[in-house]
Amino acid sequence: MVLVDLGLLVDEELDMNQQCVLKAQKANCLLGCIESSVTSRLREVTLDFCSALARPHLESCIQLWSPQHKKDVDLLERVQRRATNMITGLEHLSYEERLKELALFSLEKGLQTPYCGLSILNGSL
Repeated sequence: MVLVDLGLLVDEELDMNQQCVLKAQKANCLLGCIESSVTSRLREVTLDFCSALARPHLESCIQLWSPQHKKDVDLLERVQRRATNMITGLEHLSYEERLKELALFSLEKGLQTPYCGLSILNGSL
């Protein structure tokens, strides 16, 4: 049985797998829309669109629901890998090098850092 409440999908074992799959599908769909409707693949254009439209879905899944399974993190990471592949001029770089070049972090690393929203609430930022 899957409980849907406030837009969250949670099964009886409080597993967030389905929520991660849903967020990855949404982000992938948005990346497809960006690919088909934006002709420029320049870093400034593509990174802005991906950061504004697709990445929030991935980050919210990582920060708020903390995927319990490696396969969920890998699924979200594949979406981000696709987004970084869309940018021209970075094709020769590895995924990790592309992240560094774009000043992004691995979503897996996001699991290891505290949610920055808590810092804002506490007045730390």
